[in-house]
Amino acid sequence: MIELPEGSWWDWDIVAWAPGRLRLGAGHDISYAHSLELVFSDPVFVTCPAAFQDPVFRAPTPDEVRLVAGQVGETPPVLIAFEADAGGPRLASGLVAAGQLDIVQGTVFRYWRENLAVGERLAPWVTPPA
Repeated sequence: MIELPEGSWWDWDIVAWAPGRLRLGAGHDISYAHSLELVFSDPVFVTCPAAFQDPVFRAPTPDEVRLVAGQVGETPPVLIAFEADAGGPRLASGLVAAGQLDIVQGTVFRYWRENLAVGERLAPWVTPPA
């Protein structure tokens, strides 16, 4: 089971998904910045909406454990399940299996900004103006 640090983690999305790393960002309103990231290293199985709100994290069900183990040949060290509002008529389910999970806090701006303070950074897609 995952334990998030204290904070307002209502709004979520996939910040980056590159080979070997899935990064989910969260905050009270992620229009301009987010302040929490779940960084999954070596993801091997991912079912996750691109954007979602108010997730409820829980232990995976036995069926979810069997599904992942059947797909990847074993039960990975990290297996996180959740339900969240993804804008549809019912809650969306999420399931992420990975080798490691790191919880990272710090302000990540989603727009170009100069003179970042210590601990602040830019989202991976942000580039300086032309």
